[in-house]
Amino acid sequence: MSDTGRQDGFCARVDEAATALRDLFPETPLQLNDHLSKKYGARIFLKREDLSPVRSYKIRGAYTFFRKALSQREPAAGFVCASAGNHAQGFAFACRHLGKKGVIFMPVTTPQQKIDKTVVFGGKFVEIRLTGDFFDACLGAAIEHAKATGALMVPPFDHGDIIEGQATVAHEIAAQMPEGEVPDMMILPVGGGGLSAGVTRYLAELGWKTRFVFAEPAGAPSLKRSLEEGKRLKLARVDNFVDGAAVAEIGSEPFRHLKRFGPDDVLLVPENRLCATMIEMLNVEGVVLEPAGALAIDALKEFPRKELKGKTIVLVVSGGNFDFERLPDVKERALRFEGLKKYFVFRFPQRPGALRDFLDLLGPDDDIVRFEYLKKSARNFGSVLIGLETKDAKNFVRLDRQFRDAGWSYQDITENEVLAGLII
Repeated sequence: MSDTGRQDGFCARVDEAATALRDLFPETPLQLNDHLSKKYGARIFLKREDLSPVRSYKIRGAYTFFRKALSQREPAAGFVCASAGNHAQGFAFACRHLGKKGVIFMPVTTPQQKIDKTVVFGGKFVEIRLTGDFFDACLGAAIEHAKATGALMVPPFDHGDIIEGQATVAHEIAAQMPEGEVPDMMILPVGGGGLSAGVTRYLAELGWKTRFVFAEPAGAPSLKRSLEEGKRLKLARVDNFVDGAAVAEIGSEPFRHLKRFGPDDVLLVPENRLCATMIEMLNVEGVVLEPAGALAIDALKEFPRKELKGKTIVLVVSGGNFDFERLPDVKERALRFEGLKKYFVFRFPQRPGALRDFLDLLGPDDDIVRFEYLKKSARNFGSVLIGLETKDAKNFVRLDRQFRDAGWSYQDITENEVLAGLII
């Protein structure tokens, strides 16, 4: 393994950060996953950042920022951040560990579970202020607080010290790989870009020839679009389902490191398919992942099997802060992606026996999970929302044929975002 970059500069600072982190927690494990390895015909390792004290890698950047800031001067008004999730928990953990006061601005809509967890990590050293419905309002409030009080803002990803802290993931991977081995490929989840910027720079300076691939949510492709444009691009709209990675604009400092990659190096992960991966990892491996934490695993589905066969691949599992109140929605999305659940609006005749006629068309593996009249005042026909779940996606081909042969008028609205968003 090359020592390039270890004499001074970035690698040396990352190594120092990694040593300092051992005061907080041991290395997170790099585990060979038998299930995924067998499934894809490769040697697949998972870097388990979901097993850090705050169940994500965010503690690395937050603590490194605090440590370096305090080595220069201590802000009289303490520290401040804006976050609705993992960054807030890493910030709170660092505040308590160092005995420093901090203020965290979180959206009013933040789930109580996340608020409670942040309070546990920070204890008496943090104050949580709920502001606005979305992150942008929190960020604005945090910036104003910093200006008004002199508190030091701790950004979630767009700062050199944060990037150095996140790069300690790569420091650990380099030490944990089997002797003399370098992975053929590494897949990294991308939100603001701090983790990817740090990991790719550190390993490149070690001389690794690993192929880097980045996994972004399809509903928040800020890195891919920026690489296509050759400059940072702010998305007009993002899908917040993958809340740990749904960022409208890649960070300025991370993009400076990542702009050497091409748009084809970024894979967009559909949110519903991601849910199927989360359910698979929970049911098969007993691993609880948040949506952002499953991005790298799901991205394997984008590759032809022959491209992965025999390769050594490292996937960074970035977090496991999953609110189980979201599980019904995740299961719903997973079933829809796998073609096992569909929603229809039927034009139902208002006559005795109509429901029995409909039920006779269903097979033993077909189940009605939703039946709701949308227009009850119709005299001859009524619009009915029907949700069907089956054990084999091929059953819907049979049902479609039988519905049409029987003369039913209906519309499949499963993939109609407007209608589905309104009535499902």
